[in-house]
Amino acid sequence: MSDRSGTPAQRPVPRLSITGLLKPGIAAAILATGMSSLALAHDAKPTAARPQGWSYPFSCCSGYDCREVSSKAISERPEGYVIKGTGEVVAYSDGRLKDSPDGEYHWCSVAGADDSRTICLFVPPRSY
Repeated sequence: MSDRSGTPAQRPVPRLSITGLLKPGIAAAILATGMSSLALAHDAKPTAARPQGWSYPFSCCSGYDCREVSSKAISERPEGYVIKGTGEVVAYSDGRLKDSPDGEYHWCSVAGADDSRTICLFVPPRSY
């Protein structure tokens, strides 16, 4: 096949589109896989008490806001728990206070910064 000039006619090269190749089920599977990896960012590290680890609630953590902290980083006063790095007091009645599933302190702060406001504080059971 040739055009009027005598040179072979070039056929248009078909263009493939990723969206054209993806079926709705495949797209959903890819999305779910991506989302499950995001959920891992909300997991606390395994400990002796919780060898499988545990997940921070989404309301406390955006993937980098929460981390385990030393018991030396938190102290108690009659009015509540004190974040030593910031001086912030989280009252015993404060909704941001959570039971720690692994018996360790975990602090969730805005953007995971050491000098920002507390989002959630996970505390071990109080001694009697």
